[in-house]
Amino acid sequence: MAGKAVEKQQRADVGAVDPRDEPSAEWGWHGTFPKATRIAAWFSALALFLMLIGNHVNAMEDIWLIGLGVSLVATLLWDIRRGRTSWRR
Repeated sequence: MAGKAVEKQQRADVGAVDPRDEPSAEWGWHGTFPKATRIAAWFSALALFLMLIGNHVNAMEDIWLIGLGVSLVATLLWDIRRGRTSWRR
């Protein structure tokens, strides 16, 4: 009888998160915000492109804003494509 209880406890511990590895497990929450992160990234890309409107003396600011915005959009599009083709999502 005790053997089954020990086996059941061992199976329950397999999925448990150790608070030493993940401090957030100690207070009950452990996870991410993938949808909110994507929304914030799209908003950030839009903000970068909106910063192109203004009184710029030379094009160096524009180059950085466009480069960062395009790389952020490319990363987001890659993430969307990866999510559609991934079987583990």
